[in-house]
Amino acid sequence: MALWWALPSVAGTVAAAQYQAFWLWAGVRPQPVLGQAQTLYLLQGEVRRDGELVALGPPVARLRFPRLWLSYRVQTLAWSEAVLRDLLRQREAWLAAGNPVIGLQIDFDAATANLAQYATFLRRLRASLPTDCKLSVTGLLDWSANGEVAVLNGLAGTVDELVVQTYRGRQTVTRYHAYLPALLRLTLPFKLGLVQGGEWEPAWQRRLAELPNYGGEVVFLLNPSSA
Repeated sequence: MALWWALPSVAGTVAAAQYQAFWLWAGVRPQPVLGQAQTLYLLQGEVRRDGELVALGPPVARLRFPRLWLSYRVQTLAWSEAVLRDLLRQREAWLAAGNPVIGLQIDFDAATANLAQYATFLRRLRASLPTDCKLSVTGLLDWSANGEVAVLNGLAGTVDELVVQTYRGRQTVTRYHAYLPALLRLTLPFKLGLVQGGEWEPAWQRRLAELPNYGGEVVFLLNPSSA
């Protein structure tokens, strides 16, 4: 087995056709590659700094995906009861339309120094969700590299998965591969988020696949003009 730090550095690009899990964000047009999707993370709203939940993304419909997560971009952790109520109402509406909704995903870029505070929020949120509603969170590469890994691993049983993003905005993080060895210290279930058309080295993907708690990749789709 190749040593982690000795893996060959052969940069390629993320070809969405090679994957089966995708994010579909507001303003991004559906692509033919979604026909092979086994899991879709669908943006449904944004909790803005004033605490208001703004609906985003497509309206409720019957979709043809084996697994569906409802994703929410979050700018503040100061939630009112109305925010949680509306999130659960959206979940019920998608379920009623015949969709296999796995759970909710929270997309919040917590500062690395504030991970403990974010963990407290997530535990409160978990306690407020139905037992059959799973919880996914996105994460930053810096969290495992420079944060308290024990705090992240302590989320096992609170979050069902952590999806670590290798991109910022629409571009792959510069020198992203320098952060990846820190993922070896994670014991909670995690996936890796890639951006369509972004830089990626397949050797890292093969190495991560050896970890028992690694769940694969999720590709953030872009419109063809910006991919």
